[in-house]
Amino acid sequence: MPPVAPLSRSAALDCAARAHSAAMAARGFFDHRDPDGRDPAARARRAGYDADVGENLSWGQRSGSEVLHAWLASPGHCRNLMSPARHATGVGVARGAEGKIFFTQLYGTK
Repeated sequence: MPPVAPLSRSAALDCAARAHSAAMAARGFFDHRDPDGRDPAARARRAGYDADVGENLSWGQRSGSEVLHAWLASPGHCRNLMSPARHATGVGVARGAEGKIFFTQLYGTK
């Protein structure tokens, strides 16, 4: 994919991403929709971000660098990461009871 402008950090997206990673780690699920039925847009709105969002998830990698390389190698994840329509980002990381690390990155349009 062609280069795009850097994303700016969003406190609201950081909050939503951290909460989702923590929920996956604590409740033992791995999905874009949480067990309460909330999708990425609903979770972002709940955190105060009211615009279109995309989301990448990962688990099992040992570092953010490993996650990034995996996402760049995946066409769908790479499209989310490199979309020129996305301007903001938020990141969340949490470790589950068994040591598994859950990564969430949200991408917003405002």
